[in-house]
Amino acid sequence: RAPSSPPPEELTPPLYMNHTKGGLVIFTANSHASSRELGKRIAERLGVELGKVQVYQEANRETRVQIQESVRGKDVFVIQTVSKDVNTTIMEMLIMVYACRTSCARSITGVLPYFPYSKQCKMRKRGSIVSKLMASMMCKAGLTHLITMDLHQKEIQGFFNIPVDNLRASPFLLQYIQEEIPDYRNAVIVAKSPASAKRAQSFAERLRLGIAVIHGEAQDAESDQVDGRHSPPTVKTTGAIHPSMEIPLLIPKEKPPISVVGDVGGRIAIIVDDIIDDVDSFVAAAETLKERGAYKIFVMATHGLLSCEAPRFIEESAIDEVVVTNTIPHELQKLQCPKIKTVDISMILSEAIRRIHNGESMSYLKSFLTY
Repeated sequence: RAPSSPPPEELTPPLYMNHTKGGLVIFTANSHASSRELGKRIAERLGVELGKVQVYQEANRETRVQIQESVRGKDVFVIQTVSKDVNTTIMEMLIMVYACRTSCARSITGVLPYFPYSKQCKMRKRGSIVSKLMASMMCKAGLTHLITMDLHQKEIQGFFNIPVDNLRASPFLLQYIQEEIPDYRNAVIVAKSPASAKRAQSFAERLRLGIAVIHGEAQDAESDQVDGRHSPPTVKTTGAIHPSMEIPLLIPKEKPPISVVGDVGGRIAIIVDDIIDDVDSFVAAAETLKERGAYKIFVMATHGLLSCEAPRFIEESAIDEVVVTNTIPHELQKLQCPKIKTVDISMILSEAIRRIHNGESMSYLKSFLTY
């Protein structure tokens, strides 16, 4: 007797969401309505409903999470976008992940488009590497996988003992440049400091444009002055040192006057970076570029934190447009400053979730752009 034919679904490649592999549940872990918008977009693209969960703050500011459906044996994806109260955001994420773990979920994948505390990924004098602490807490809570976008330093992936997929928002920003800036062929990609030069070079090579680098006084807050290199004594001290040992004097740094390496005269200047938070350095860079002859200035960044008075400073500056993705909700800032534009990246996050759930390769998504 011939063996029976396999059912039709086994003959069809998993081009769409396969619900038979343990099931899929998507939760948004944020108690703020504006922060749940990205989760709704991702669920719509995947053709699923958001999981039922209650996340709220009690009177004493403790976070409480109540999962209202079964997750036993299922693949759970917890989407968390960072609100202004970043510490509450973290606790919501950790408590929800732990709740899924104790409810016997098969796998728990955290989807954090912006990884909080990513700037604190290096030892600075007597500080601490907070990104490492964040990674340890997430793994301890029960995460089995992490999806994020444009980590401030890609080495942060090494802090985790679980798989980390660091996706790129750059294809969407490149598409925006090509479609929304009519004369982009007359543009030059600008790094506002030497630290951003590698990212700027990557954009310039893919758009077949020139590059310019600002060097000098206008530097970002993460300069070498605070990374521990100034910790040796700058003057000779002999009290606690053996007379036969002489430590060489550390020559103090002297910043050169501000200069722009590259021609921006009569061009559109496009400043690229991964995070735009305190906009002082971007505003200073825009003024410098205007003085050098740039007639239009755009700022492109993946994560638009735009804290404090950032919208007002942008509105009053020489910057013509700030383009960020929706890894972080910033609807309020857009109302305060019409120069702020948003690019939706829910497509790549939903595709990453689909591929992980179906056990497909992530290489295609990671091959979009590297720098």
